[in-house]
Amino acid sequence: MKPVYLSLGSNIERYRHITAALEALADEFGGLDVSTVYESESVGFEGSHFLNLVVGVYSGLNITELSARLKQIEDDNDRNRDGPKFSPRTLDIDILLYGDFVGTTAGIELPRDEINKNAFVLQPLAELAPELKHPQLGKTYAELWHAYDKTRQKLWPVDFNWRDMALPCSY
Repeated sequence: MKPVYLSLGSNIERYRHITAALEALADEFGGLDVSTVYESESVGFEGSHFLNLVVGVYSGLNITELSARLKQIEDDNDRNRDGPKFSPRTLDIDILLYGDFVGTTAGIELPRDEINKNAFVLQPLAELAPELKHPQLGKTYAELWHAYDKTRQKLWPVDFNWRDMALPCSY
């Protein structure tokens, strides 16, 4: 079983799709570590605000199998794959980290480069795994978040309940 960190985002029927994703991930993997849910402005296009969070799971699936399962969860939530890369979406689930794997497999580069670029990825990851070190940079996610230019992107926590628990939580 590998520790895996996933980034979730939605800006179409946000609460419904994030809740559905959490349910599907809990059904698939059992225990979840769930960060605070953050609201952020759209990046790369004009659109409504996103809800973003990071979820930690343990998985016995390899990266290819995991990616296929996550795409199925996105598709189950009406993900439109025909639009431009930067566009509104019902649900986006990205693999950020897969154990200590570094490299590219099945077209997925890990660790995902968005970790260092986007506050809506780095802040919740630093919250869940503050002492974990980035396998290429050698700094903890807490250190990376501390050094991040927080004026680059607007991000704020929102109240979110799942299964009668306020997030963040371990389930």
